[in-house]
Amino acid sequence: MRNKLIKRTFPFIALVLLLPWPVAYAADVAAGNNQDATYVEIAEEMPANFTVWGKTIGSVPNGDLFYIDATRDTADKMVTLYLTNAEELIGHYTFMNLKIGVYVDHNGEWELACGSDGLPIPETILSLRNGLVSFLLPSIARYKISINGGSYYCTHSNNADGGLAPQLYLEVN
Repeated sequence: MRNKLIKRTFPFIALVLLLPWPVAYAADVAAGNNQDATYVEIAEEMPANFTVWGKTIGSVPNGDLFYIDATRDTADKMVTLYLTNAEELIGHYTFMNLKIGVYVDHNGEWELACGSDGLPIPETILSLRNGLVSFLLPSIARYKISINGGSYYCTHSNNADGGLAPQLYLEVN
């Protein structure tokens, strides 16, 4: 009798418990018409994907990281670049400093970008210690975030951990 009760009630209980899980949620932040949308594109060759092996002192290669197209947006943008694997890198690097530059597209040429105050945005250091850098960028422009060099000292690394390159994440609000 007990076995029959379990066989009859189990499918109902399983249905009640599992029914809400396969629901997906999405939100349209551009109000559906993409008039005020900001687009972010990852550069084809990210220079942060360099391979480092143990007991190495070196320089970080220059190169583009992200392109931000805010030409359709009328609001200033807060851009934050995060070093997402800093905790892992700290165990293998004594230091890593990445010089981050922000450039604006001016008639097809990349120039040093200016902030909302009109002053040029200086190169900012992204390190294992700070883990993020932020910039307030004026609206209606196309921007480039790039690495303009840097340096590191890797104390130990091996083939098993893939050389431990920095992983970067860009947030645009």
